[in-house]
Amino acid sequence: MTRLTTLSHPPKGHRFSAQVISHVVWLYHRFSLSYRDIEEMMAERGLKVSYESIRRWCKKFARPLSQRLRKKEVRRSDKWHLDEMTIKINGDKYVLWRAVDSEGYELDIFIQKRRNKKSAMRFLKRLLGSNPTPRVIVTDKLLSYNQPIKKCCPNADHRKHKGLNNRVENAHQPTRRREKLLIKMKSTSSAQKMLKLMGVTRHFFAVGVGRYRNPVPIRKEKLNHAFKVGVMLLHRFFVPNVD
Repeated sequence: MTRLTTLSHPPKGHRFSAQVISHVVWLYHRFSLSYRDIEEMMAERGLKVSYESIRRWCKKFARPLSQRLRKKEVRRSDKWHLDEMTIKINGDKYVLWRAVDSEGYELDIFIQKRRNKKSAMRFLKRLLGSNPTPRVIVTDKLLSYNQPIKKCCPNADHRKHKGLNNRVENAHQPTRRREKLLIKMKSTSSAQKMLKLMGVTRHFFAVGVGRYRNPVPIRKEKLNHAFKVGVMLLHRFFVPNVD
């Protein structure tokens, strides 16, 4: 049995190379593309891969790849922006809770059925389980935030003003674009995983690059660095014996 040694070789049980699989997974979670859009893009390059294969690759490889990308993320700031938005999953309305830091890095998302105090408490405890206690928390004027923040973060400065929360409002935009593209999201678990991985790839290739605030030379340099790190992480994922 031959051992996978480069990204140009297919992983065990797959027909296409690791490089093709990783590129497809990256395209789906980085841009607002459907499985069929990516199928056409691959066909234009001479690769006949079905949209169903692309769906299986995203389901199988996206999460472990994103976990490796998260290890390379920068340290989060102690100023949080919290907000919520309504999305439709299988025809039913759900609330997507989102938290970002002052630089626009997404701390976490959580899909719940309601927008009440209990839901806010659950989301805040989830945030504190994976992030240090914040110094400042910025929210809109939703009353559901008041008691959970006082209980879980008594020393945090809670600022309630809709105009101060544009940072997290902007983070909702990729989700809205994805929602419009898809016919519908079919389950809360699949939507949670997909939107979470979209946030990780966006951190690495957009927020970290500073696509809206850095001049072109710096942006190109940071983007090239992001791609180099991405290729290295992919190599270590598909070729575990690489140093």
